[in-house]
Amino acid sequence: MNILVIDAQGGGIGRQLVAKLLERIPEADIVAAGTNSMATNAMIKAGAKKAATGENAIRYCASQAEIITGPIGILVANAMLGEISPAIAESVGSSTAPKVLIPTAHCNTIIAGTKALPVKDSIEDAVDRIVRLYGGEDN
Repeated sequence: MNILVIDAQGGGIGRQLVAKLLERIPEADIVAAGTNSMATNAMIKAGAKKAATGENAIRYCASQAEIITGPIGILVANAMLGEISPAIAESVGSSTAPKVLIPTAHCNTIIAGTKALPVKDSIEDAVDRIVRLYGGEDN
């Protein structure tokens, strides 16, 4: 199963997602897609075997993904200090893949009904949900 991890800026959330996913689902086909080379490289260092950088790469990978994960800003045009273009947000949002997103306050998007958790806890929850979607150990 193809899991697409998208991140921007320094790639810290994407790096943590890649590392945790590989711990739980070592056979997963994880594709890291960064809006910039720093974000992409952070995810490669975490163990992603496939990686791409830039708007077109993210748009293409989103159309091929079976699960998409990353910070919630990947759905918000101009989020992450403008690194998420309207085209990226549209391609992620229109993908038929399930999206498991990490809530952050950095993109001025607040999801009612959620509690403000530390990013580490949100990443753990996201990985648990992806493992269930993937059909892994927690199925």
